[in-house]
Amino acid sequence: QLQLVASGGGLVQPGGSLRLSCAASGFSLDYYPIAWFRQAPGKEREGVAAISHSDGRTFYADSVRGRFAISRDNAKNTVYLQMNSLKSEDTSDYYCATSGSLFNLWITRSGYDSRSQGTQVTVSS
Repeated sequence: QLQLVASGGGLVQPGGSLRLSCAASGFSLDYYPIAWFRQAPGKEREGVAAISHSDGRTFYADSVRGRFAISRDNAKNTVYLQMNSLKSEDTSDYYCATSGSLFNLWITRSGYDSRSQGTQVTVSS
């Protein structure tokens, strides 16, 4: 069973940093891509970043490119999302998800095999 647990959210001031973690169990990150999504109340879900399982390629939304970095530690079976220079518009509920297909997970956003619970990120002074 594919299980994901997200953690690391919290309250941070504008310009600050947070690191989210996505711990996987029941499967190996060697074989599955991971993506981070976020959704704020009243807004559509937004893909934030993704990382390929095969070659480590990374993908980012235009809104976070240059500020966020996705990485993985296969030994710990965990994916991280380092978020720097946070803005108020980054306030959202963040979750990670996986699929057997990077194409479905990130390119078409057509679905996922498993997702974590959300972790709230609030950027406010």
